[in-house]
Amino acid sequence: MATTTSPDSKKPDLKILMLHGFTQSGDTFHAKTRALEKYIRKLLPTYTLHFSYPSGPHHLNLAEMPYVDKANLPPRPEEADTWAWWRKDDDTQEYRGLDGGFARIAETLRTEGPFAGVIGFSQGAAAATMVASLLEPKRKEAFKKKEKEQGGIPYPASFDALEHPELQFCVAYSGFAAPQSMYEGFYNPRISTPTLHVLGSLDTLVGEERSRTLMERCDHARSLIHPGGHFVPSQRTYLDGVGTFIQDCLNGNGKKTNESDWEDDVGDMNVPF
Repeated sequence: MATTTSPDSKKPDLKILMLHGFTQSGDTFHAKTRALEKYIRKLLPTYTLHFSYPSGPHHLNLAEMPYVDKANLPPRPEEADTWAWWRKDDDTQEYRGLDGGFARIAETLRTEGPFAGVIGFSQGAAAATMVASLLEPKRKEAFKKKEKEQGGIPYPASFDALEHPELQFCVAYSGFAAPQSMYEGFYNPRISTPTLHVLGSLDTLVGEERSRTLMERCDHARSLIHPGGHFVPSQRTYLDGVGTFIQDCLNGNGKKTNESDWEDDVGDMNVPF
């Protein structure tokens, strides 16, 4: 797991959890978000910044991924640094290994926290909003109710005894909500942690409509749309948008909801996460 820290011990700590996407790792996500991390460090000079990049617990063999171009595989794909927080069962749509993913994240929260916020990409964005939900007051009661009424999953055991404050913010790049009713406890009642949803208008892996569904499950949601695909944009305009959101949240203004304009859906794919 990659962890980066700014070197001034006299300033108050500000810790941000970074959750990678499907087939990535903590190290590869760190490499793809260097511009974002550098920007946040410059934006918040009064804090000692800590960024933690854990890797998911489930290793992925790229040679077994049906959508991967086999002509571009690394020499030893079974040893590639490719991980997931869970695997989706194509038949049942169930998220297999979800408990293991949460256990890895809960251990990071316990040993490296407390964290002020979380930033995630794709599957990591879905996980980030779930984590924000799990740390909210009365979420355990919501899970118990959904488990009894709808056969929902129980509140994750790894979070049950975890002592960690509610997050101040959540940034979801190309995020999505779990569509199955068994996961309704994450979203009902709606997530109250302030969330920023960064979407690519040309994203064909997680289409805008899919991310919009997640946004609608959040009480204090804002959106930022970039004219690109499935990646974390590093242009100044989008860094500024993320920075403004984080500053608002740290200043107690995160629960101010803005109206968002949504473009037409550009399509969706049956992706494996």
